[in-house]
Amino acid sequence: MTETSQRPLRVLAAMSGGVDSAVAAARAAEAGHDVTGVHLALSANPQSFRTGARGCCTIEDSRDARRAADVIGIPFYVWDLAERFREDVVEDFVAEYEAGRTPNPCLRCNEKIKFAALLDKALALGFDAVCTGHYATVVTGADGNRELHRASDMAKDQSYVLGVLDERQLAHAMFPLGDTLTTKDEIRAEAERRGLAVAKKPDSHDICFIADGDTQGFLANRLGGTAEGDILDESGAKLGTHEGAFGFTIGQRKGLRIGHPAPDGKPRYVLDISPVNNTVTVGPAEALDVTALTAIKPRWCGTPPSGPGTYTAQLRAHGGETEVTAELTEGTLHVAFTEPVRGVAPGQAVVLYDGTRVVGSATIATTVRRERAAAG
Repeated sequence: MTETSQRPLRVLAAMSGGVDSAVAAARAAEAGHDVTGVHLALSANPQSFRTGARGCCTIEDSRDARRAADVIGIPFYVWDLAERFREDVVEDFVAEYEAGRTPNPCLRCNEKIKFAALLDKALALGFDAVCTGHYATVVTGADGNRELHRASDMAKDQSYVLGVLDERQLAHAMFPLGDTLTTKDEIRAEAERRGLAVAKKPDSHDICFIADGDTQGFLANRLGGTAEGDILDESGAKLGTHEGAFGFTIGQRKGLRIGHPAPDGKPRYVLDISPVNNTVTVGPAEALDVTALTAIKPRWCGTPPSGPGTYTAQLRAHGGETEVTAELTEGTLHVAFTEPVRGVAPGQAVVLYDGTRVVGSATIATTVRRERAAAG
């Protein structure tokens, strides 16, 4: 099965209420597939999530998706996956921050919701594929297996957040937007030509379940309020206090509220977060340099690699690529960087690429910092 397959497929189109998923559903229908639209109700109380047009969990979004389905001329349903979303995405997000790690809820949602819960239900109902508005491509390799590749337009590529999909899930995935070189303005223009009212709707927020965008406030509410702790320098000297270690991420510069500047006058960044004693350690930018990492819970977009290999790696959704060598040993992925990288945090995903092909993804467990010369 390929996205350009001549055989009409029964396709379940996940429609968030945004422009990308609406155009993807329209393209799938136009290609001759038997398309049914579905909106995932991911909040038990939709009014409590982001109002307006920026979320993907509001009543307004559900209505926008329904109107788009009506214009396209496809059946439409709303499926309640709120409890599964709460357990697999929201609670995981909170637990990771509580442990001092930095999770990516979009990866977890793709893995656990859109291509696990949704796909399993779709297959049980007789659908051949799940269609989404992600910018990525799925192609059939020379061996007949399905491969996940970057989008044709690197500026919009979203393959990083899809690196958790395994071979079985890729066999039933369809991304109609991934293989066209079009700007977002052109996608909106296409939506307008098709009569879709979401043509001018703003893009959704990265963390759809945090209503006001205040991640620290959301975590403080879930983790029992603020808990004052110390901000330390690399020697262990106290520089200030904070209201909860969960409110910080590795590499963070702003919002540290340290009362006095560093001796060299340069900015300081979050180097380490210790939830056990509720401390945050800060230091200079060069102290963030990471030369290697280990990652756990690998998921492969096809056959797992054997032996050491050379790849490129992406470490955040909107980050660039960096050259690495990587090897899987007893379920743990060991990655070494050709050049040091900064801002790498446990809990993030490292996604490996072979050219444009996504090899797989794993969750960063530990990092190795570059040794620095002692100040003299």
